[in-house]
Amino acid sequence: MRIALYTDVFAPTVDGVVTRLTRTLDELGGLGHEVLVLTPGNPPGHWGPHRVVRAPSVTFPWYRDIRGGLPSPRVERAVSAFRPDVVHAVNPVWFGAWGALSARARDLPLLASFHTDVPQYMSVFGHGLGTLRRPVERWIRTTHNLAQVNLCTSGPMVERAAALGLRDVELWPKGVDTRLFDPAKASPAVRRRLTDGHPGDRLVLCVGRLSREKDVAALLEPIRRLPRTRLAVVGDGPHRPELERRFRGTPTIFPGRLTGEELATAYASADVLAFPSTTETLGLVALEALASGIPVVGVRAGGIPFAVDDGRTGLLVPPGDPAAFTGALARLLDDPALRARMGATGRADTEGHGWRAATESLVHRYEQAVRVHRGRRRKRARPPRPAR
Repeated sequence: MRIALYTDVFAPTVDGVVTRLTRTLDELGGLGHEVLVLTPGNPPGHWGPHRVVRAPSVTFPWYRDIRGGLPSPRVERAVSAFRPDVVHAVNPVWFGAWGALSARARDLPLLASFHTDVPQYMSVFGHGLGTLRRPVERWIRTTHNLAQVNLCTSGPMVERAAALGLRDVELWPKGVDTRLFDPAKASPAVRRRLTDGHPGDRLVLCVGRLSREKDVAALLEPIRRLPRTRLAVVGDGPHRPELERRFRGTPTIFPGRLTGEELATAYASADVLAFPSTTETLGLVALEALASGIPVVGVRAGGIPFAVDDGRTGLLVPPGDPAAFTGALARLLDDPALRARMGATGRADTEGHGWRAATESLVHRYEQAVRVHRGRRRKRARPPRPAR
């Protein structure tokens, strides 16, 4: 199968959407499928066997690290030469929306995937963007409903998409690399580094893009209140300087962005993952932590309950309740047996969610989009029945 994939985010950007896309591309190549990736920014020219075409772009004043792709003759020529069997529009709000419109104009099967609840983020960013929430919701509904199949990455987001008026919504199963993320990767040297030379203290890890909507500042009260506890905030992003200023004087370090084996070792060397974000559609870092054998404390919001089984693989607390978050962290940090039991359960749960199975499910959805599109095309081509 030949797939044209339009996305506003791609490597070298590091976030949950990019991780899912790049791991999916790896698996699609292994399954014998070919993808043409169309994206703004500064992507590599290829990802494995798949060609990547750079689109022109603009920056957004409220979020300068993200670039919005623009349509161009070069992109459209690349799509025409590629002759895709199906188009995949990732988050069709900006460049993904152009992909959806292009598929419609070319009369091609379309699958759209809903990864980011953009209307919810708009209230977080400020700059008066909250006033645009309703028009953006209508736009998302319009672009997604051009697709024969819509996918969401968690059960709660399937419900959210349905509430927005999206049709033909299916679940794209969660995936995590259980070979890379493994409890056996724990390292005393890495623990010493992440605790700033205090490996005997309890270590709380926070991993993700350091942007305002990730709510990392919500960990300030817990780290001030928890004795003998260190916090390592792994990642980078536009909010990092502000976070470093706010956490100054607390037992917190910012080691920057870690990937691959370094990130896997960081997870396995920690005691608990703290995940304070309320805007996640899945929470891939939670799955990576569970695969690494450490429990998660997160917020009962968005897609996090789809990743973390409250009471089995971690603890979930109400949004906007710093005391509850602190209490949940304390419960796990004070009870090594509970921590070990939840960590083992989380590891066992993730072993059934490899990227190959998730990608095979995606391929079935591509095939579904092709079948539905063909059926609708045949229906349009039938001559009208004569009136009796």
